[in-house]
Amino acid sequence: MSAPASTIDGFAAPRATPVINPWFIALTVTLATFMELLDTAIANVALPHIAGGLAVSSDESTWVLTSYLVANAIILPLSAWLSRVFGRKNYYMGCVAMFTLASLLCGLAPSLGWLIFFRVLQGIGGGGLAPVEQAILVDTFPADKRAAAFALYSMAIVTAPAIGPPLGGWITDSFSWRWVFFINIPIGIISLILTSRMVSDPPEFKREVEMARKAGKLSIDYIGIALVAIGFACLEVVLDRGEREDWFESHFILIFFTIAIVTLVAAVIWELRYPDPVVELALLKERNFAISNAFYFMFGFTLFGSTVLIPQMLQSLYGYTATDAGLVLGPGALVIVVMAPLVVQLVRRVRVSILIGLGFVILAGAMWTFASFNLATNYSHEAWARAIQGLGLAFLFVPTSQLAYSYLPKNKNNKASSLTNLFRNQGGSFGIAFVTTMISRRSQYHQNILVSHISNAQNAFRNNAAATRAYLMQHGFSPADAATHSAAQLYAKVQSQAAILSYLDCFWLLGAFALIGPVLACFIRKFNQNAGAGAAH
Repeated sequence: MSAPASTIDGFAAPRATPVINPWFIALTVTLATFMELLDTAIANVALPHIAGGLAVSSDESTWVLTSYLVANAIILPLSAWLSRVFGRKNYYMGCVAMFTLASLLCGLAPSLGWLIFFRVLQGIGGGGLAPVEQAILVDTFPADKRAAAFALYSMAIVTAPAIGPPLGGWITDSFSWRWVFFINIPIGIISLILTSRMVSDPPEFKREVEMARKAGKLSIDYIGIALVAIGFACLEVVLDRGEREDWFESHFILIFFTIAIVTLVAAVIWELRYPDPVVELALLKERNFAISNAFYFMFGFTLFGSTVLIPQMLQSLYGYTATDAGLVLGPGALVIVVMAPLVVQLVRRVRVSILIGLGFVILAGAMWTFASFNLATNYSHEAWARAIQGLGLAFLFVPTSQLAYSYLPKNKNNKASSLTNLFRNQGGSFGIAFVTTMISRRSQYHQNILVSHISNAQNAFRNNAAATRAYLMQHGFSPADAATHSAAQLYAKVQSQAAILSYLDCFWLLGAFALIGPVLACFIRKFNQNAGAGAAH
């Protein structure tokens, strides 16, 4: 039966809400994703300026990042449950409002302590955005349009970290580090206005929440919330601070790691038994969903690991500015934007296992292209390698998103998006921790090897040292000073060579890790790629 109608001036006026173009909704929610990821990338670049502006050490300033990541890690797995408690739209708008207000407060922070506190608030708001946005996209678009929606979403995920470093460098150099946070305010306000007018909770979601309330299944899972929050908070501290604290040589890291393992194991046991868990781990019993989460972890590991690795290498070894290093990342994002429409068409015609396998193979090839660099490599080669990486990533996000929801019933979309974003974010955290640790360890290893092969018995070494001393003496150095500076320059060359070798090792290992993807793709269960969630049953 049709909905009742009211009569106005003799005409029947339906009470149904006017239909809004789903692409307006997609752009609205993608805007907030872009804002959150952009802010994270910009804040990384601004750390030295924050340390100087607040008169704190560089190590103390890193808590600006750690506090955000910890808060983000806590709230992300809880976001599906919170959106059911408060309503998806209300919770989403609350997250945008908190992120925007916290950004204002971060920019006004008078001290490091206050800045860290406001960053925690910002992390709580930012952590709830991505899972809800992904659930909104799944529920807003029919199956045949969903791939295109996720293509738009993937552009934001890849583009924001790419333009963040150069934009952050320009803002901090031209204005102040405080504008790194103030820039979020207009974007957040626009997102709030658009969301209030365009986004609404779908009928299926409302019915599910109402039925759960009547059945008493929305009771607060205090134990589950506590275990998940403590576990992921401690794990994030371990991953973010591990390299600085020398990992398990530090009692601080060892204590946090032990707490993380114990609480997360307890959380898994508890959540699998609780009738209405905050994190529905039972969804991982579905093969395609479990495999897609493995892909999301690998996606985050490789993308965020390399996005940290590439600018750091270019700035420390090639003398690039933050802006120039960011320009190397640009071609990768551009390739994804160009390829997105093609991938959307391919998803309808080519099995996702083939597309995902191809994407990981190309991604491995890109990493190994970076692994072939030397200190004489120029910008064109660097940008080309990043473009190849973008090509690989273009074949991953949209097919993996289709795969994740292939056999899940529609009423599980909200909880599923929370898990997929959790795996992607944890992949990014593990990837960043991996590359920072490997750079430090492998640099020391290569330096020891190079030094062991340098001695006065080698003609090349003696000739190089003599030529350097002669050059310095010609420019006014005394023989003693020339000998000292000559040795220092040779040692600097050894350090540079050891550093580049450590970066190449990281790229080689990232490429090897990416090759796990094609193997996992062989285990994907076939499904109708044009059908809705749950239709493949």
